[in-house]
Amino acid sequence: MFSTLFYNPLYNALVFLIDVIPGGDVGIATIVLTCIVKLVLFPLSKQATKTQLLMKKLEPEMKKLREKYEGNREQLALKTLEFYKENNLNPFASFFLILIQLPIILALAFVFLRGGLPVINTEILYSFINVPYVVNTNFLGLVDITKVSLILGVLTGLAQFVQIRLSVPALEKKDVNASKNPSFGEDFQRSMNVQMRYVMPIFMFIVCLNVSGAVALYWITGSIFMIAQELYIRKTVKSKFEVK
Repeated sequence: MFSTLFYNPLYNALVFLIDVIPGGDVGIATIVLTCIVKLVLFPLSKQATKTQLLMKKLEPEMKKLREKYEGNREQLALKTLEFYKENNLNPFASFFLILIQLPIILALAFVFLRGGLPVINTEILYSFINVPYVVNTNFLGLVDITKVSLILGVLTGLAQFVQIRLSVPALEKKDVNASKNPSFGEDFQRSMNVQMRYVMPIFMFIVCLNVSGAVALYWITGSIFMIAQELYIRKTVKSKFEVK
């Protein structure tokens, strides 16, 4: 079912783009396909961002609610649900949207991981998709994206770093007058923040040194698109929530 609904359509789309792009440049086809998928998913990402921003805006009121009903979990749960309903907020919206996007993103990654380019897998091609006469895996005549590329690996890490830096805000510095024994939640949040901002780009760089350049190009394109998306959302959506 995964192949039928997600992998096969995306693979056919990539082959179609290779066929219509002058010179059959697989790298350009990869960039175009990634952008198309990201554009299709953009409304979902935008809605998830709105939900996150609204929750952040309402966090002070939620904190007061937790403090008021600290010793009564059942009452806190009831009042929290009422609070969400009053503010038209669905805290699970982002989670559901991620679930919807996940199979598409995985299928797109698998297209480049196991696509077998430059050989075209004709067994899964639709009848109306032509087999390209030329399949050029030298991206812009500079990089063979069927092989590991150090340059693309470095660019992947840098693009990932910039994307995460924009989308994941840095935590506030610890108050020297605060308790020297922070809660488990605070420690966990700070640890995850550091890993997302610094460890993830390094991890992606290492991954891209062990896969084809096509996968790296896919991640670079996706990261650049997400950077542009974040800047757009900051200019439009975030201003409505007064988030700096």
